[in-house]
Amino acid sequence: MIEKVIGCALVGIEGQKVEVEVNISRGAKFLLVGLPDNAVKESHYRIAAALKNIGYKIPVKEIIINLAPADLKKEGSAYDLPIALGILCGSQQIKPGIFNDYLVMGELSLDGVLRPVKGVLSMAMKAKKMGLKGIIIPQKNILEAQLVKGIDIVAPRNLKELLNHFLEKRKIKNEIKASLVTDENSQIDFSDVIGQQVAKRAMEIAAAGFHNILLIGPPGSGKSMLAKRITTILPKLSEPQMLETTKIYSYLGKFALKNKLIFNPPFRSPHHTISDVALVGGGSNPKPGEISLAHNGVLFLDELPEFKRRVLEVLRQPLEDGLVTISRASGSVNFPSKLMLIAAMNPTPNGNYFDVLNSSQSYHKVQQYLSKLSQPLLDRIDLQIEVESVSIDKLIGFKKTEEDSKTIAKRVEIARKTQYDRQSKTNSELNSREIIEYCSLNSETLIFLKNAAKSLNFSARSFDRVKKISRTISDLSNSKNIELEHVAEAIQYRSLERLKQFIN
Repeated sequence: MIEKVIGCALVGIEGQKVEVEVNISRGAKFLLVGLPDNAVKESHYRIAAALKNIGYKIPVKEIIINLAPADLKKEGSAYDLPIALGILCGSQQIKPGIFNDYLVMGELSLDGVLRPVKGVLSMAMKAKKMGLKGIIIPQKNILEAQLVKGIDIVAPRNLKELLNHFLEKRKIKNEIKASLVTDENSQIDFSDVIGQQVAKRAMEIAAAGFHNILLIGPPGSGKSMLAKRITTILPKLSEPQMLETTKIYSYLGKFALKNKLIFNPPFRSPHHTISDVALVGGGSNPKPGEISLAHNGVLFLDELPEFKRRVLEVLRQPLEDGLVTISRASGSVNFPSKLMLIAAMNPTPNGNYFDVLNSSQSYHKVQQYLSKLSQPLLDRIDLQIEVESVSIDKLIGFKKTEEDSKTIAKRVEIARKTQYDRQSKTNSELNSREIIEYCSLNSETLIFLKNAAKSLNFSARSFDRVKKISRTISDLSNSKNIELEHVAEAIQYRSLERLKQFIN
C-alpha cells in the first residue's frame, strides 16, 4: 500500500512541496530514496525508537520511502515526522489518509518528543499557497506558524499527542498566540548626540528616503553614535516586510532563539574581518549572509577602509538591485537584500585631516588606506558627509536641548507616507523612468544641477541620486515640487573634495 504525506523543502528562503511517498509490501528492507542527506538517512533510527516508545512499531516488511521530487536535495532532520506518519498510515496502524490536508514537518527525539525545526514560516506560507487545510509542526515553532493567517495549526509537544488529536482521543489546545514584540530600548536616543546638526539632518534624510550614507570624520566625532541611533527614527516594518524579514531569520533557525517577530528594522554591524561569503551569503549549501539579515533594515560598516576591498566590491550589485543571487553547479538561489547601508570611516590612517603638502610619506599612506574605496562603490552611497569633532567647550556646556528620536521619527514617518502614497516605494528605490516622472525639476533648478554636476564631476548614477535625495528633502519639507534650495542641500551631501584626490 502506498501512503503520501506532504512535506516541504527550502530552496533559498522559499518553500517547495515535497511528497513523502511510503510503499509497504512483502519483504524485509528499508530503503530511503529521493536525494536525502545524512541527517535524513539517519531518520530510520530516530523513527524506530520513537514509535517503539509510544506503543507503535516499524513493521518488518519492505518499506520504500521516496522523497519527491527526486532531483531536489533533501536536508535536515525535519523529515522525521512526515516519514513516521507515512509509515503508520501505510502499515494501517492508524487510519490512512488522515494527514492528506496538512503539510507536516518536525524532528523526532528517541522518546517521541518533537524538536523545533528551521524555516517554519516559509513552510506555513507554502501550505497556505497550496490551499491546504493547515500545517503540523512542533509546539516550539507555533509562534512562527501563527504569523500566517487562514490555516489551521496543529502544534503537538510529542508524537503521541499528535496521534491522539487525529484519532479524536484528546484534542490539542494551542493557546499560545503570536504577538508583535518590539524591542523598546530607551537606552539610546538622538538627543544623546551633542551638536552635529548637519550630520543629524543627513541621517534624517537617509531614514526618510531609505538612502545609503557614509560618515567621514576623526575619532570621537560621533559617527558610531549616530549610526547606532538610526533605528530609533526608522518607521516600523509593514506586515509584508515583517513576514519577509522574519522568514530569513526563520530559515536560519534564529527565530526560535527569542520567539520574537522582526517588527523593528534589523540592525546588523559585522566586524571588518568578515569574509565576502559571510557578508553576502554562500557556501556549498547557500545560506543568507549579513546583507540578507539586514533586509528591510540597516547594515552598519564601521571603519570602512579596514574591510578587504574584495568584500566591499561584492556589495555593489546587492546595493543596486536589492537582491543577492548565489549560483552553484546545482542551481541558483536568490536572497533578498534591500537594505540601508551606513558606513563610517576616518579620513586618514591616523584619524585626522592634515596638509598633504607637508609629507609625501603621509600622502602615500593615505592613498593606500583609501585604495579599498572605489568610485563605483561610493556612487552607490547617496549621502557622503563629513562629521566634525565637537569642541570640549560645547560638551561641558551641554544642556538637554537636542531633538529626541521621537520628534525626528514623526517627520520621517510623514515623509515615508508621502512617498508611498505617491509612488508605492521609497525614493531610494526609484528607477530611471520613475526618477523622470517623480523627480522633475524646473528649468532654473535643472540648470543649477547641471552646472554643479559638471563642476563636481558627477557620474550619471550620482546625478540621479542627487535628484532622489532632493525629492526626499522636499518630502520632509512638505513641498510638492523640488525647489532650488532642496537640490542645493542635496549637492552638499555628495561633495568629498578633501578626499577625492586620494580615491582612485
